[in-house]
Amino acid sequence: MRRSRFACLPILLVATGLASAQVVSPVQISDPEMRALQQSSMSQLKLAAQNIAGYHFDFPFYFSRKLDVDVKQQQRIDQHSIRFERFNGAIVLAITGNYYGAYSAEKLTDELRARQTFLQVVLPILKAVVPAVQGNPQVQGYAVEVSHHVFGGSMGMPIERAENLMVYLPQSAAVKLVAAQNNLARQAALLEAEVFLNANPLNLWLTDDGQSSVNDIARSAPDVSRTTPPPTGPAIADESGPQPLAGGTPEPVQPDPKPTAATSPPPPPALVRDTSPQALTALQLSIQGISNRMLRELEPEAHFVVYAPPAFIAFRHQAYLELSVSTTLAVPAGASRYKVAALSFDDYLSPLLRRVLGYLPGDQNFDGISFSTTVHTLNKPGTAATKPLSVEFFFPLGSLHCYESYDCTGQQLIDAGTVLINGERVGLALQSAEGTGGP
Repeated sequence: MRRSRFACLPILLVATGLASAQVVSPVQISDPEMRALQQSSMSQLKLAAQNIAGYHFDFPFYFSRKLDVDVKQQQRIDQHSIRFERFNGAIVLAITGNYYGAYSAEKLTDELRARQTFLQVVLPILKAVVPAVQGNPQVQGYAVEVSHHVFGGSMGMPIERAENLMVYLPQSAAVKLVAAQNNLARQAALLEAEVFLNANPLNLWLTDDGQSSVNDIARSAPDVSRTTPPPTGPAIADESGPQPLAGGTPEPVQPDPKPTAATSPPPPPALVRDTSPQALTALQLSIQGISNRMLRELEPEAHFVVYAPPAFIAFRHQAYLELSVSTTLAVPAGASRYKVAALSFDDYLSPLLRRVLGYLPGDQNFDGISFSTTVHTLNKPGTAATKPLSVEFFFPLGSLHCYESYDCTGQQLIDAGTVLINGERVGLALQSAEGTGGP
């Protein structure tokens, strides 16, 4: 029996959909820093556990602190998992388990066996946990270690042995991997990974041509899809490749077929964002820590609406992080609503945009940010009070980052997004609106 590389890692049971994934209690963690992180991240970790519990693997899979455990013994020992550990000085979400499928040593090489387990087990786990945890600024990476079985023969006698695959990805690479839309993009993310088979370094290639695929990484194209696969496969894995996952699990990734002279690869399907209440809740939990910190630190200048904290909303089939703020402006009497909206952007929102984006660096698992503001205007004594104006700015993340880097103007940002005044979409030209009071 072989001990995990993570000596104190508790376990998580996934047992082909029959048991629920569990999160280790913080009181079981001896390292004070890891214990505090575990405690503060419980909502994210529970979400990760729920995501994993929704996956059904081809063969029985149990998370365990020990590798190469007999399946009957595995069913009796403590089964909690998802825990923070340290790996090479980095704080990682460490997961370890036993996969009860066996590969033929005669039909599959070391590299092919590692690829199979990566596609069948490690990748689905990462897809389940990374979206839930990636918003935590303290998490620096993910380490997943899985024991599978290899069968063969020696001197006419059948032999079965355990083999351990360990994959470590830094946070940025893990985010790229789970968001990757074809095998070339996945391979690009894996170039930043550390992979070990039985503690020996290993290059993990997702295509049969290995190193040559690296030359094509820059030309990778989007290809996101989810299917409902057929039932689980046989008890023994063979050379046919990963079997489909059951129970609504994303289909395991197969190597990209090579185009022939007579055919060309089909265009990738358009990315459709899941904006169901469950998906939006998952996004909310994934950035809750960042959201709380942003509220606390930016409140003096942002004037967030207390009763409407940051929340994800669906807008035009995409997911936007909505920030509700209150704005007070001094505007000339009789100013048009366009002028008020333009001034709210130039005088109020534009200085705030880069501050907000500083909390959300790099790629994110949502589409944009919505700034919803109620604009109150200051009136001179003796003049009639002006009714507050509701203005909403929907900005795509790509355009926001362009503006953040000073490669786009405020007008270009507005043109790329959507502006609503009192619930109606409008065009907003900043210079003309502010100069004349018109649209």
